[in-house]
Amino acid sequence: MIRSANRRRSRTVVDAAIVFLVLVLMIQMWLLTATLEGYLAGHTGVALPGVLVSAVLAGVSFAIYRFIGRLG
Repeated sequence: MIRSANRRRSRTVVDAAIVFLVLVLMIQMWLLTATLEGYLAGHTGVALPGVLVSAVLAGVSFAIYRFIGRLG
């Protein structure tokens, strides 16, 4: 009975982490689109901040992936 409760709790944590991962990846895709659109419009100043924020989001995504791997 206790094992079942722990398994459900673990499953809930994994589900929440996957939802958060999907949100981070959606934000990263939006950032890529906005940065590329700005760059192609001639606003070259948006490229470096876009790359830096995208790198941070990639790090967050990798950390969530590792977290899910440790729980599974």
